[in-house]
Amino acid sequence: MDEQVKKMVDEGIMLPLMEDFYTIQGEGYHKGTAAYFIRVGGCDVGCHWCDVKESWNAAIHPPTHIDNIVKNAEKYSKTIVITGGEPLTWDMNPLTSLLKEKNFQIHIETSGAYKLTGKWDWICLSPKKIKLPEQEIYSVANELKMIIYNMDDFRFAEEQALKVNQNCKLYLQPEWSKREKMIPVIVDYIMKNPKWKVSLQTHKYLNIP
Repeated sequence: MDEQVKKMVDEGIMLPLMEDFYTIQGEGYHKGTAAYFIRVGGCDVGCHWCDVKESWNAAIHPPTHIDNIVKNAEKYSKTIVITGGEPLTWDMNPLTSLLKEKNFQIHIETSGAYKLTGKWDWICLSPKKIKLPEQEIYSVANELKMIIYNMDDFRFAEEQALKVNQNCKLYLQPEWSKREKMIPVIVDYIMKNPKWKVSLQTHKYLNIP
């Protein structure tokens, strides 16, 4: 990578953009909302069930100037979802500042494994056992989304729920490949523990991105 480009990536002026697209938010609190997704490459958390493993290697995604990212977003929704990969691998301050100037509502989906940067209207925290969140994000998370792949994930979910602020919405979401097995278990668990709600990947049922 060119040294000047590398400097701009390090500063968050350019980002390794995997894809950006207009769709319906399929998960969590804002499901059903029209939103423009910005998927940033780069992630070393390495969940074995990740459905976007092609996002992991930032080097294969072209560094894109944030001016161009925002220009594309302006054609669509005023709700932006920044996801990855792990978007907090990069400095999100420049991109979110520019989006704020344009009066966007900005959401992030993150494992919280890196320092929180950026200005956010909604923070969806989805912790992973492999690389735990930075402590600071628990106090500002709006939504805790726990992926349920096996029975031990309920223990981990409760552990993480103890760390978030009292206004944080709590969701249990079946990992897609295990949904038929885990959905009945999740339903039963939530009926016994009603502080939690179900999140489903409804975009996959709708066959949209």
